[in-house]
Amino acid sequence: MAARPIWRGHLRLALVSCPIALHSVERASSGLHFHLINPDTGHRVRMVTLDAETDAEVSRRDLVKGYEFEKDRYVLLEEDDFETARIASSATLTVAKFVDRASIEPIYFDTSYYLVPDGEAGQDVFVVLRDAIARTGRAALSRVVIGQRERPVAILPMGKGMVCHTLHEPRDLYDAEDIFGDIEDARPDPDMVKLATQLIERQEGKFVPDDTEDRYEARLREVIDAKLRGEGIEPEAEEAPDRGNVIDLMAALKASLGRKDEAAPAPGGKAKARKAPAAAAKAPKAPAKSARPPKAATGRTAVHKRA
Repeated sequence: MAARPIWRGHLRLALVSCPIALHSVERASSGLHFHLINPDTGHRVRMVTLDAETDAEVSRRDLVKGYEFEKDRYVLLEEDDFETARIASSATLTVAKFVDRASIEPIYFDTSYYLVPDGEAGQDVFVVLRDAIARTGRAALSRVVIGQRERPVAILPMGKGMVCHTLHEPRDLYDAEDIFGDIEDARPDPDMVKLATQLIERQEGKFVPDDTEDRYEARLREVIDAKLRGEGIEPEAEEAPDRGNVIDLMAALKASLGRKDEAAPAPGGKAKARKAPAAAAKAPKAPAKSARPPKAATGRTAVHKRA
């Protein structure tokens, strides 16, 4: 059963519009969830909401939102106040302009929502807009109010529907120049770039959803299952990186492509940028991965049950 939409309104392009709905793309219960437990009793810990001054317990359902306009002084807002602040983007996704998809750097993408027609009305308009956007290779920029905050969004076609991506504002992000500033401006050896390009092309593949599997969570589930059986589980052995043998970059690229001629270790601490001599030794092979150790029992694990 499909989840209920988190937003309903209209998608508008000039004088053309159609009713739409936004659905979250994420499942709320897809990952592991943990509770805080008192280890002495095995009972869950209950979080209590207290008044900061009187220490009196307060029910969360009775609380309201407040804006601190001075130190420890608040103006209280009720639902009617938020309703009064509604603007056009609260109910309508109006397309402001279209931009090249590649012009939006990946760091700007935040949360994604499926964008679908809301009911039978307007489906013809929806599919026309979807196919037109797909044909141009552009993204539609608009704005929408979600969670009492107006967010800029980029709309892209996906399959039979579209996806609405909320975008970060520049003030939400660190300046890339501050982070990238220490990277040298030197241009790499064209031959090395050519070899690296060949290596990339050799490992070219097709993206599949399984590529995004959280292997840490899968391993953590194994740990939980083992504890439920009263068994232990050994951590996987990690390969320690060999920091004492710096390989010539050209030699490493050729070795990766199976061309071990002219591959020689660099004598210094930096990777060489020139071609290695023809009589150089072969690049050393990478150490083989350690075999995964067998599971070992570590005694039974207590499993607390609620009375």
